[in-house]
Amino acid sequence: MPKVGRIFEWWSLCEAPGVMTDFWLISVPLDKTSLTSVEKLKRIAAKTNLASCCKFSIPNLKVGILDSLLSVSDDLSKLDTLTESVIKKTCQCMRDMMEQSNDKVLENSLANGVDLMSYVTKFQWDKAKYPTALPLSSLADIINKEVSQVETELKSRAAAYNSVKVSLQSLEHKLEGNLQTCSLNGIVRKEDLVVSDYLTTLLVVVNRGSYLQWERTYESLSEFVVPRSSRKLFEDGEGGIFSVTLFKRAVCKFKAKAQESKFIVREYSLDLEEKKQQEIKQLSVHKKEQYGIFVSWLKVNFSEMFIAWVHLKALRVFVESVLRYGLPVNYQALLLQTDTKHSKKLREELSSLFKHLDPTASMTDVSCDIPGLCQQEYFSYICFHVSTNVLEMS
Repeated sequence: MPKVGRIFEWWSLCEAPGVMTDFWLISVPLDKTSLTSVEKLKRIAAKTNLASCCKFSIPNLKVGILDSLLSVSDDLSKLDTLTESVIKKTCQCMRDMMEQSNDKVLENSLANGVDLMSYVTKFQWDKAKYPTALPLSSLADIINKEVSQVETELKSRAAAYNSVKVSLQSLEHKLEGNLQTCSLNGIVRKEDLVVSDYLTTLLVVVNRGSYLQWERTYESLSEFVVPRSSRKLFEDGEGGIFSVTLFKRAVCKFKAKAQESKFIVREYSLDLEEKKQQEIKQLSVHKKEQYGIFVSWLKVNFSEMFIAWVHLKALRVFVESVLRYGLPVNYQALLLQTDTKHSKKLREELSSLFKHLDPTASMTDVSCDIPGLCQQEYFSYICFHVSTNVLEMS
């Protein structure tokens, strides 16, 4: 590809309010008229703060035959949509996991160890990962396999982590519930319970308004209740938990009579309570371990997906440039950086500057029946969007 020289160096502009995170990856042929238009774009950008621009380097790739290019173009379009979707899901998962704002999550969202904007503006094709000697279809297959694998593993890891999280929340919710289910760890002591061959201690939930009734009647709810054995161990706004000691053979009758009086006997044992606490402790440790592993995985694979996505954009630019501008390969890719405020004006300037490439692009309804040459938006020049603020896309 011919070198175009310094006209594609960064074009500086004054700082505009807000962070510009939208990039337009455009491609124009290296004919005399287009180069003149690029020079004009340079002056307009510098004068109006409309955008900044740099050369976007794409290596020479294997072109192949026209039929294969058309097929690859269609495959790349679908893969672009899939990759962007996986990036969004990964980002959303990071945000959910870290429970932080978009800005904080983006601080942890890097590509190859640098922030997303730096990676895009200083993009260099990774020949080790995506060998340029391979056919375009093979490069697409490499990215597709990579993206599909991350998507599958993301679902699996998210499901596994959420399973641990839900199990822990369920246990904690039960132990933080009402008097019938709440944890009595640290409330009921071993010395509060009488356990022998013949005697046992029951824990009974009594509504606050029924305290007097309980005190007057608990000894008569069945035979073999130890007199004056009831003690209030805990209470909240709804009521209290009382202990009562009786012979084991009277437990069934006592429970039935207690239920008739709307006293609820709790199932409780120190061993069971300790088992539940141990289970919560183990789940908490497991969740903490899984959190660290999952967040690290998300950061690494977000980086891999974003890198694959930008390479995919480069592939699309190459393929569309060959399809649109023909052979020999003779085009230049440019990276325009702008913001929402200037995007409409920039689009108008680009349409005017590169109208000569396809005058029909300015028509209201431009139809295209050639696969691979049509995009969602059709312009006289080739244009793809690359957003570094992926969370805003979620």
